[in-house]
Amino acid sequence: MIFADAGDEQALAPLYAGGWNAPREIRESVAAILEEVRGRGDAAVVELTQRFDDPAASAATLRRDVPARKNARKLVPEAIAAGLELARERIADYHARQMPAEIRYHTADLSEYAFLSRPLHSIGAYVPGGSASLPSTVLMTVVPAKVAGVQRVAVMTPPQRDGSINPAILYACSLCEVDELYAAGGAQAIAAFAFGTATVAAVDKIVGPGNIYVTEAKRQVFGVCGIDGLAGPSEVLVVCDAQARPDYVAGELIAQAEHDPLARVAAVSRDRTVLERVATLLAGDFARATGRGEIVERVLAERTWLIHAAADAQIFEVIERFAPEHLSLQVADPWSLVPHIRRAGAIFIGEHTPVASGDYIAGTNHTLPTSGAARFASGLRTADYYRTMSVVENSAQRMADDAETLVALAEFEGLPAHARTARMRIERG
Repeated sequence: MIFADAGDEQALAPLYAGGWNAPREIRESVAAILEEVRGRGDAAVVELTQRFDDPAASAATLRRDVPARKNARKLVPEAIAAGLELARERIADYHARQMPAEIRYHTADLSEYAFLSRPLHSIGAYVPGGSASLPSTVLMTVVPAKVAGVQRVAVMTPPQRDGSINPAILYACSLCEVDELYAAGGAQAIAAFAFGTATVAAVDKIVGPGNIYVTEAKRQVFGVCGIDGLAGPSEVLVVCDAQARPDYVAGELIAQAEHDPLARVAAVSRDRTVLERVATLLAGDFARATGRGEIVERVLAERTWLIHAAADAQIFEVIERFAPEHLSLQVADPWSLVPHIRRAGAIFIGEHTPVASGDYIAGTNHTLPTSGAARFASGLRTADYYRTMSVVENSAQRMADDAETLVALAEFEGLPAHARTARMRIERG
């Protein structure tokens, strides 16, 4: 781990480094897969699924039935089913509160304006699967789509080696009333959503996290369809003070470290003592007590920063420059910091709010910007599932008043046909 002062530019440079840049071999491999699926459709998707996930995959096993909720619930432990149901309820509530109000008004000259919102027709949600089971991702990507009124919601998830889909993912799909479910993963799944095949109709937008191949595929198909963003390795920054519990601070760092060997985790404080206590925990058995030791140890050794700040201004600078995916405020008066924060994927307030609550059941979305993208992007939200249209109707008075100005501006920019459309209305009058 790196113990650094907040002003140490060299030590903190890797923490502040941002942007998505997959290695050349990944980019080329993904591009080849996309072209295969674009050109050969289902056949390419099936062949790649056989190679990477299910050796027995076929065109007939690509689309799967979404089971009835009552039947699907029996497939998972009661505690998991109940947890998913609680999460769905809170996610729906939080995202319903984000729905936009239609704007419509007229001006003094009786010109009419409107700003309209319309749900997307279709979205494709990618849900990591195979050896891992992430039913929470179904909820985070599908529930806001349903709240927004998306007509067609499809889920793509890799099958397990025996060809099955994890029961928890099946139940989550049933719980969220997914319209279509497909058993495919990787870049080929993204290609099927973007370009369409005989079995999978193309979608307007692709959402959801994935590995480096999935994320690079999303980058490459952007423009053919929309995407939510490019999700990189997990990140967390904990702001702590002398009153913070060192085990809570260390716990948050380890929780994100276990996600990915490329995760970046950090804590910043004006109190050096609390950072030293956190460092002691990270160097001892506490860091290895939860498992996934090899991943955690690599992150702690190479991608962990404990940052001492001389003043609050330096704390805010660390937040601003890191723009972390997750920001945990473990200080005496956390809400006093919030007005000063511009760049974070999600903020977790106080000692009673672990980042894991946002991952699962708080109701906020866990699909968040990483790699510095919080400078310009937001976490997945209801607005990602609709688009807007501006509407204007000039009154006759407005057009008469504006015509000469329109003509002058259009001619200045060398667009005489534009100018004529305004001049015609003067002459007609």
